[in-house]
Amino acid sequence: MSIPQKALFNWSSGKDSALALYKTLQNTDFQTECLLTSVNQQYQRISMHGIRVELLQEQAQSIGIPLKILEVPEMPTMEVYEKVMTEVLTELKENGITHSIFGDIFLEDLRQYRENQLAKIGLKGVFPIWKIPTQDLIQEFIALGFKTIVVCVNEKYLNKSFVGRVIDQDFINDLPKNVDVCGENGEFHTFTFDGPIFSKPIDFEIGEIVYRKYEKPEQKDSSNTACDTNDQTAFDFGFWYCDLIKK
Repeated sequence: MSIPQKALFNWSSGKDSALALYKTLQNTDFQTECLLTSVNQQYQRISMHGIRVELLQEQAQSIGIPLKILEVPEMPTMEVYEKVMTEVLTELKENGITHSIFGDIFLEDLRQYRENQLAKIGLKGVFPIWKIPTQDLIQEFIALGFKTIVVCVNEKYLNKSFVGRVIDQDFINDLPKNVDVCGENGEFHTFTFDGPIFSKPIDFEIGEIVYRKYEKPEQKDSSNTACDTNDQTAFDFGFWYCDLIKK
């Protein structure tokens, strides 16, 4: 029997991460040493998802895997983001990490970006749910008993009524035809609060729903689309956010 490879898991707090982690934990090839999450340094919230750090910490505690927070400034440049990420990944590599696991599904340019960045450090990327049809993934997610709430929607695709909803069959049926059921194109983001990877559900209450718009920079770096934590710098449209508050 081979010795499991030490890996970090890129944890967003949402459903794709939860399902990918579930599959990772069933894979004896890897030993997940930590959850790595990018957090807005100024607001202490998960980048793009807007989830408070307290709830992120509750997730990690319930999952039972140490949490490593990557703090990035508000609206970072790609250079700044990549510098911070490189420093953290280099430190983790020095502690024996060899693989970095993601919940990406089908965005080829995003995967290529991740693999290129990891190669510079000497790490390998792993994608447990890659190319599985999103309709199949969302049905598996629900069937496994996961529960997740929509915390951010892109106004280009969805209106305010979708934010704050728990994903179930009714939610899926209500999605417009041009919206991926897993939100893989950035249509919406989620917070997973219960399921087989948790020792106990995450307790929270729903706060206010707010609208935010991020101005598009004069010159867009094409690599911005390949970075979850820095996507907001490329937007000239708005998002509806549902604030979640720890009970």
